Amino acid sequence: MKKKSLFILMFLVAVATAAFAQPRAVGGRFGYGFDASYQHSIGSSNMVQVELELPAFAGIGVAATYDWIFPIRSWQEKGEWNWYAGVGAGAGYFWPASGYVGAAGRIGVEYNFWFPLQLSFDWRPIVGPVFTGFGGATAVGFNAGGLYAGAIAFGIRYKF
Repeated sequence: MKKKSLFILMFLVAVATAAFAQPRAVGGRFGYGFDASYQHSIGSSNMVQVELELPAFAGIGVAATYDWIFPIRSWQEKGEWNWYAGVGAGAGYFWPASGYVGAAGRIGVEYNFWFPLQLSFDWRPIVGPVFTGFGGATAVGFNAGGLYAGAIAFGIRYKF
């Protein structure tokens, strides 16, 4: 009975370790609205992050960044602290008849618990042109809102 219990315990530890070491995470970013977020690790020090933006106003957007991950070794306890930075692109539409497209950047810090949960805080601005076409007139300007709207956010993700 003891051998069987030991075998079951070792099996559960192996399965849990494999489950927690998977390269994906899904969750959300909460800032100036909500972003549905998906992360996929590329090796041990890079990740791609894709987000569907649902801002606090009537609109929708997407953003994707390629991020480099840097461990903060002096902060390690049970979980794992990292900071990350990356570049990418974003685009979106908001009512009435306006849209934006631009380059995205990202810098942030994350904590990966010893169980499959990740918390993060980051800044992801999107800079580029904004296009408006309201009332028959069209205009192009700088997307100043991309520096703050949806840029600073707290994230929570399930790792699998």
